Amino acid sequence: MSAILPIQALRALAAFMVAVHHVQPDAAMLALQGGTSFVRSDILPWMAGVDIFFVVSGFIMVHASGKLFGRPGAAKLFLERRIARIVPLYWAATTLFLLIGLAVPAVLNSGAPGLGQIAASYLFWPAVSTQGLVQPVYSLGWTLNYEMLFYVLFAAALMLPRASVVPAVTAALLVLVFSELLAGPLPLPFGFWGQPIVLEFAAGMALALLRRGGLHLASPLRWGIAAGGVAILLFGVHLQLPAGAWRDVALHGSAASLLVLAAVSGRNEGAPSAAMRALARVGDASYALYLVHPFVIRGLREVFMRAGLHEPTLFIVVALAGAVIAALAAHHLFEVPATRWLRRRFRA
Repeated sequence: MSAILPIQALRALAAFMVAVHHVQPDAAMLALQGGTSFVRSDILPWMAGVDIFFVVSGFIMVHASGKLFGRPGAAKLFLERRIARIVPLYWAATTLFLLIGLAVPAVLNSGAPGLGQIAASYLFWPAVSTQGLVQPVYSLGWTLNYEMLFYVLFAAALMLPRASVVPAVTAALLVLVFSELLAGPLPLPFGFWGQPIVLEFAAGMALALLRRGGLHLASPLRWGIAAGGVAILLFGVHLQLPAGAWRDVALHGSAASLLVLAAVSGRNEGAPSAAMRALARVGDASYALYLVHPFVIRGLREVFMRAGLHEPTLFIVVALAGAVIAALAAHHLFEVPATRWLRRRFRA
């Protein structure tokens, strides 16, 4: 099924938001060492890019896997395709992180992981890190631990009648979340899986069903919906809501859902603009951008420090541009070939 360009553009923006979040501490460190000032920008909650990813993921699984519903062997085929898509680049990033950690531990600012955490990282299993956090060795992989949970639930639901797939996955997510809410804190992995952020997968699936049912909105309304999502991101911080995971989902999850709704409810009429095509190309590499950008940011920080360059704004521009370039290269030179190779091996 062909990609929806606005969705690809959203994926690009989501990954870029996460990169903006991560580049700023390194920029602040450069400024501090150079005796200059740096004021962090939090005009947007940059890590809400993850919420956009989760809603998009829920949408794509239903949208792109429609032909698997009710098909014999669908669960196995679905999992093989997701493994081929997700595992190679993540395992490569995790391995690179471990190698750098062995060679230059101070660059990564993290303690040496145990064998249990390393094994759990490669298996997408929630485990406690050396810093006492539930995250894998390569910390960005915490989102992939949620993604893999969603994929397993989705694959299991594919063994049910077509009409039951989305309700079954949604019910399973609700059971996890409300078990943690009512009886928690639950032990790992259930305490991790039971966080309300997983409900964003359900929101994305619901949007896919709406699109499949023929939902189309006029452009002015879609732009209004998108503006509402951006407004929540911009001004949600000023709402007097209790801090915590539920607040984040209520604000960031609802904003992400509005943005995805605006992206998927058009009629795809007319040729896309050059800007949309460019964003969509970066969106194709958004998974690579998500996983590669910390290496680029940290590497360029070391280059700037050794060169005596302490201008934070210049560093941010160069690091973000470098991250996009590196992601495009990783996508075309490694991610795509590795995915194709694994799919051939799986015959998926």
